[in-house]
Amino acid sequence: MRTPEEVYHDFSLRRKGILRALTSEFDKFFECADPNKDNLCLYGLPSGAWEVDLPAEEVPPEMPEPALGINFARDGMTKKDWLALVAVHSDTWLFAVAFYNGARLNRDGRERLFELINEQPTCYEVVMGKGGPGPVKPMKKPVMFADPRPASRPGRPSGPPGRHPGRVRDEDDDENDSDDDEGDNETYADGEGDPCPNCGRVYRVSDFWIQCDYCNTWYDGKCVGMSQAKADRMGSQKWKCPACERRS
Repeated sequence: MRTPEEVYHDFSLRRKGILRALTSEFDKFFECADPNKDNLCLYGLPSGAWEVDLPAEEVPPEMPEPALGINFARDGMTKKDWLALVAVHSDTWLFAVAFYNGARLNRDGRERLFELINEQPTCYEVVMGKGGPGPVKPMKKPVMFADPRPASRPGRPSGPPGRHPGRVRDEDDDENDSDDDEGDNETYADGEGDPCPNCGRVYRVSDFWIQCDYCNTWYDGKCVGMSQAKADRMGSQKWKCPACERRS
């Protein structure tokens, strides 16, 4: 990984997997974290999936490892407290992996990487409902790794009203996401289960989401105060997400 954007792309996918485990797939994650098993770790995978597994056997490990033994504390505290504990440790691990991958960046590269990461709420903020936008230092330039597929006009679904056009999978997606199927047996139609980067609310096919015309990121319509009707009234006017507004 040679650029801050490449490191951040890996961070974002791992974070996406962690958030799935802690939100839309929490019940499944709770069952996987069995206290009767050996020391287990929660991993966010670079495919956007997650897994609960034993730690790496190599000493030292190839890359930073998540907190060990999260399953042992599961039944010793309330679900909310345990969820918060796992989220905090997951944030620590995500930061560690990102800066491990970015260890060869120069000073400006490390600063840029932190700016990119700091644009998103932490896993802890999302699961605790504290993931709203706050004061953020303006970024030097827009993120360049956004989805390369042509962006659909926000609020112009290709399917029934309220559907999420940019999440419809094609053959290339299925091939690229083959690792996803190994770490996560549940499939999602049209991106169902993806968290909103602003509030953490997960997407459902009946919801209205809107895509930023500047960075191609999708947001929960309710979170950003948008609806199908408002998007229709915008006509050819471009819609800018909260993150891009703060950068402008």
